[in-house]
Amino acid sequence: MCGIAGYHGGHFSAEQGADYLSRMVAALRHRGPDGEGMLVRGDTGLAHTRLSIVGLADGAQPMVSDDSDIAVSFNGEIFNYFELREDLKTRGQRFRTSSDTEVLLKAYEAEGIDCLEHFNGDFAFALHDARSRILLLARDRMGVRPLFYTEHQGALFFASEIKALLALPAMVAETDPVALDQIFTLWCPIPPRTAYRGIHELPPGHLMLVKNGTHTIRPWWQLSYPDRADAPPTRPISEQAEELRALLSDATRIRLRADVPVGAYLSGGLDSSLITALAARTVTHGLRTFSLTFRSEEHDESSWQRRMAATLDTEADSVECTTAAIADSLPAVMRHIECPILRTAPVPLYRLAARVRERGMKVVLTGEGADEIFAGYDLFREARVRRFCGRQPESARRPRLFQRLYPYLPGLQQQSPDYLARFFAFGAEAHDDPLYSHRPRFRSTAAAKLFFSADLKNTLGDYDAAADLADQLPADFSRWHALHQAQYLETAFLLPGYILSSQGDRVMMANAVEGRFPFLDPRVVAFAANLPPEAKLRGLREKHILKEAARGLVPDAIIDRPKQPYRAPDSESFAAPGTPAYLDDILSPVRLAEGGLFNGPAVAKLKDKVLKGQASGFRDNAAFIGILSTQLLGAAAPSTHQA
Repeated sequence: MCGIAGYHGGHFSAEQGADYLSRMVAALRHRGPDGEGMLVRGDTGLAHTRLSIVGLADGAQPMVSDDSDIAVSFNGEIFNYFELREDLKTRGQRFRTSSDTEVLLKAYEAEGIDCLEHFNGDFAFALHDARSRILLLARDRMGVRPLFYTEHQGALFFASEIKALLALPAMVAETDPVALDQIFTLWCPIPPRTAYRGIHELPPGHLMLVKNGTHTIRPWWQLSYPDRADAPPTRPISEQAEELRALLSDATRIRLRADVPVGAYLSGGLDSSLITALAARTVTHGLRTFSLTFRSEEHDESSWQRRMAATLDTEADSVECTTAAIADSLPAVMRHIECPILRTAPVPLYRLAARVRERGMKVVLTGEGADEIFAGYDLFREARVRRFCGRQPESARRPRLFQRLYPYLPGLQQQSPDYLARFFAFGAEAHDDPLYSHRPRFRSTAAAKLFFSADLKNTLGDYDAAADLADQLPADFSRWHALHQAQYLETAFLLPGYILSSQGDRVMMANAVEGRFPFLDPRVVAFAANLPPEAKLRGLREKHILKEAARGLVPDAIIDRPKQPYRAPDSESFAAPGTPAYLDDILSPVRLAEGGLFNGPAVAKLKDKVLKGQASGFRDNAAFIGILSTQLLGAAAPSTHQA
């Protein structure tokens, strides 16, 4: 894991180019504190900040080929680099280092752009081929590692984080109003849009090819599901679970490859417990685990964490995250996330990564991705209940189904059946809606836009973020099973756009810690995508096959306990008397007016509710955190807005 930056084109001197690279590298130093390098040749510059994990002594970058024609700046890991290197050796390639970066170089020399298809890894890289006079930017399938770009001063600039691009002379941080609308509806921008006008994200599984002054962006990999009319052959669930266990075991094994110790996040839930169990069976030294604890029972899972750590005899470490710690750390977290958020969940994970680094470790395994590819979220079950309601609106089973969905939310259990019925009835009969599964969530989130300023609302006009997302779905989306449609939205859009960024790479690499995700191994993702829906969601039993695969590795009590999704205290973290000092300034009428994005009087009323501990609903929580995080970015748009 590292930080990369560079440029291509432009009409500036080598000295100017080196200065631009230096500015960008300085902004990325937290991602790679172990070393840095720069290379300027012709109209192209590459830069790198290094976090040494594989090939500690000989993996310096940018790395050039033996004939100096090809240079690469690489962020991430190719986990199957050992197997690829052995294959390349049989084809006559010789290696001078033990790094996976050189494997990338040699693979490109042997196969060109097609080499991407062989990489099992999490990466973003820039490769300059002087012989072919091209620049290649590429990003991993699932979007684990970030890559941003912008056109500035007649050149294409790119970097691992937006702050590196904003470090360039005459760059302006200006909020993109359409992106803000997307965030306050969908939770994240639709790629390639980012929160900043004129700065773009290379989408997951995409590459950019720059040649002769023009650039082309295209997918090199796409998530897909089988046509619902093509039912796969029926196989016993035990047989499928055994195959899944073998895949996950190998995915974990190759993600333990490192020249430094590897730890694991342990939440106490099924996903992280299974990965930790598989890792513990592989490592020859003691495994260190890291967990979050909270004071409120609603958020805390420490008893399950202790149980799993004791089962595996790991060296367990934990961080208690108080509401005061969340409020105090939010400004620092926003500097790294670089995108508004609607909940505080990234903040405790930022503090957890800091603990990992304090303990002298650089790499951790995590359980992210399982809920998406094996249908673990409540949303998948909600959609199934809504379809039942749409077909049988008078069924007496409805109240029981509603309350079975959320055993971890006692407040919701107290709601009247009529309230829950109204929530689930929204759009319940619109079975052909491509966003059917997510429509209630998007609608609930969009209620926070009531706090937008009149100017911002006028700028946006009748823009519809959900319709924009629907327009960009794959051509064969309508032929997929309803569960697979819902999984696609979570896996291809929300996973990289929020989970892997705001709760993943950005808060981990803020502390120079690399996260690795065995569930996102391309073999596991492909296996899960081709499973029949009932293997993943059996009735209202989520992650059915994963639970079967975990038998014998994870205690049954953890496998069978009601799901408790990761959540952190939101607006309650800012209630009096523990209100952070920065709140009055960042949400002052003057600062809100300067930004021009939010309605000052409405925000003042919301802030008052928060301080009094009265902002208990989803809308108020999402709106408050969204407004506060946007203001904290320090990137409020000027007085005029352009959609």
